[in-house]
Amino acid sequence: MSLLVTIDTNPDFSPKETLPMPERLISGNPSFKTWAQDASRQDKVLTGVWEATPGETHSIKGTTYEFCHLISGLVEIEEKDGETKTYRAGDSFVMKPGFVGVWRTIETVRKIYVCVYE
Repeated sequence: MSLLVTIDTNPDFSPKETLPMPERLISGNPSFKTWAQDASRQDKVLTGVWEATPGETHSIKGTTYEFCHLISGLVEIEEKDGETKTYRAGDSFVMKPGFVGVWRTIETVRKIYVCVYE
C-alpha cells in the first residue's frame, strides 16, 4: 500500500448522494455528492471530493477540523457572530473545531476536503 494518495477531482466511480439533515436546511433544495477517496487512522482522517448544489444550510463542525480547496463554484460562509467570506474556484480555507455558521452555495460547488475527527 502506497503512502502517497492522489485525489481525483473528477472521479469515475459513483458518489454517495445525500440531502441535508432537515434541522440543518435553511433554504433551497441542495443535494450533496461525496466521492470518498482515502481513510486513515481508523477513519479519523478522511479525504475526497464533495459537491453541493445551491442552497443554504447550518454548518456545525463540532470537534471536526476541515480543510477545503474549491475546484469549482461559489460559496459564502457566514460565521456565527462573525463575518461572511466568499470563496470561489481556486480558494482554500479551514473550518476549525467549534465552527458554527451558515454555508450558502451560490453556484454548484465542488471541493477537495480533508476532515480530521477527534
